[in-house]
Amino acid sequence: MQKLTLTGLIRTTLGTAAVAISSLAYTAPAQAADIAIVLKTLGNPYWVSMRDGILKEAKAKGVSVDVLAGNNEDDIQGQQRMLEDVVNKNYKAIGVAPISPVSLIQPIATATKKGIYVVNIDEKVDQAQLKAAGGAVQAFISTDNRALGNKAGDFIVQRLGAAGGKVAIVEGKAGNLTGDARRDGVKQALAKNPKIVIVASQPADWDRSRALDVTTNILQRNPDLKAIYAANDTMALGAVQAVHNADKQDKIIVLGTDGAPEAIDAVKRGELTATAAQDSAAMGAKAVDVLLDAMKDKSKIDPEAPARFIAIESHLVTH
Repeated sequence: MQKLTLTGLIRTTLGTAAVAISSLAYTAPAQAADIAIVLKTLGNPYWVSMRDGILKEAKAKGVSVDVLAGNNEDDIQGQQRMLEDVVNKNYKAIGVAPISPVSLIQPIATATKKGIYVVNIDEKVDQAQLKAAGGAVQAFISTDNRALGNKAGDFIVQRLGAAGGKVAIVEGKAGNLTGDARRDGVKQALAKNPKIVIVASQPADWDRSRALDVTTNILQRNPDLKAIYAANDTMALGAVQAVHNADKQDKIIVLGTDGAPEAIDAVKRGELTATAAQDSAAMGAKAVDVLLDAMKDKSKIDPEAPARFIAIESHLVTH
């Protein structure tokens, strides 16, 4: 493995695929591939796994893919500039995992007008606004987050049994479509038992320390809490810490989401009850396949056509 450091850019070549990690002074890589995929960050194991899935599939298919990612999941402007640079490089196909549903509308529309195929990964682009801007994506590839929430909620229902009890939900960012879908799926499943009462459903902004604070406050108001669902594993681990601080490890079950390595280790140690694992590597691999198929078939890019949804299955990790 060879590393070359440029101004604000670390580029690593692995087989036939290239990975670019941006910092504040982002410089786009010289184009060496037909496909580029822009992720949110590589500062989270979820996205590292997606990158690895992309690279593995690219190597298997004998193609070169440039993977780019920002420093964090809040740098909307940085990701916009990154995608704009990628579009200007005239790749034939691009994958995007936007930070928000509307943050990449304009560069995707520009790509569409240039005849570049685009696939939307993980966070869904606002289809109405994209259509209004003249943009299109070939497909939306993601976990069915509502179904994932349902799966986690069903697990809580089964564990609490007929007696039910008080449950708290630690949400992601307020208004985030992914987090909202998970929350709603959990609520739908919990409603199957009328003796289960949701005493709190509060955002913790995908942040561990914030989740620790939110959960601590919930526990102070509800010392008889029976279960906590967190919309990602980072927050779940913060919730686990709050439960530990309250000395209630054996009294409260805690479920996370994503299947991050640290969370799976916590499940194995008996600290976290379970995590609803997404397969981000499979998402990345599928994005490569869809883009290659579009290029091979010379698929028509039609802003009027709705993007097809490709669901990637999730599963519960309980031990």
